Amino acid sequence: MDFEDCYGQIYDFKNLYTSYKLAARCKRSKRDVIDFEYNLASNLWKLHYELKDGRYRLSGYYHFKIYDPKERDIQALYFKDRVMQHSLCDNVLRPYFENRLIYDCAACRQGKGTRFAVDRMTEFMRRFYGGHGTSGYILKCDIRKYFDNIDHDILKDRLKRFPDDRVRKLLYDIIDSFNANTGKGLPLGNQSSQWFALYYLDPLDRRIKEKWRIKYYTRYMDDLILIHEDKGYLKQVLEDIREYAADILKLEFNDKTQLFPISEGADYVGWHFYLTDTGKVVRLLRTSNKRRFKRRLKGFKKKYNRYEMTLDEIKRSLSSYNGHLKQGHTYRLRKNIYSKFVLTHAKKDDE
Repeated sequence: MDFEDCYGQIYDFKNLYTSYKLAARCKRSKRDVIDFEYNLASNLWKLHYELKDGRYRLSGYYHFKIYDPKERDIQALYFKDRVMQHSLCDNVLRPYFENRLIYDCAACRQGKGTRFAVDRMTEFMRRFYGGHGTSGYILKCDIRKYFDNIDHDILKDRLKRFPDDRVRKLLYDIIDSFNANTGKGLPLGNQSSQWFALYYLDPLDRRIKEKWRIKYYTRYMDDLILIHEDKGYLKQVLEDIREYAADILKLEFNDKTQLFPISEGADYVGWHFYLTDTGKVVRLLRTSNKRRFKRRLKGFKKKYNRYEMTLDEIKRSLSSYNGHLKQGHTYRLRKNIYSKFVLTHAKKDDE
């Protein structure tokens, strides 16, 4: 793709229509989606010309909270803006960033979600065992309130290299649409925020890989895992990247940042990874995730009992959960939990 003239990819009508379908997926019962679909062609053409003529502006955000796995404030876009974000991210940002991020940076990249991160961590531990056995160390780093502390000016400075002026202006407008008064933070509900967050830490990735030559390194958004045979060496790395993150990126590592023997295992992307004496890598679901899974099943039982959820809806949800659980060694866990998962309907008044 010619990134010096890629703005047209965002407002291309075919791309906008594809983006509408992606944005509406599993949300067609939502009021703003219904309103948009009522005059679908007209609304898509209106968005097309607003973008083409440079008149497009974000409509703002609406706010809500989620409490699983922990309380978070979500700033969500209105549907028209979500359509634009899909087109921007899928047709411009993804192809632009893909070749500019290191291979082992995972999250919203195509083919590099949690499954990729799990497989990569497993592969690294196996390779490490082949050369060093269980005599080694893991450095796990985590950024304090990462999305809340991303600096607008630093991010925009990193994006100033984007070759298309109109795309660059649009990116700046999106960044400044949130917390312009403080100049810090990205909204969790923006698809573009995921790409910005990946790219923001890229200099740290390259410092770890190119300066310190850490062979076994993987990152999932703001969770960093480094494996090395020398504890003292990892201490030097931690001191350096902590200082680099503070001085260059205005970020701090939180209390979850730890250095420990590889024999103790490590938490990463919802799993606890163990390296056994025989070189086998065992992946067990973290205790907090087990509790969350059990709560979800309990919620399904209550909703089914009250006729608030159908059997097909529960099957679809369980299929998604099973796909995740099968990434690890969870046979006994699934057998134990599902053996107690019995669905019953409450009796209706006329029965």
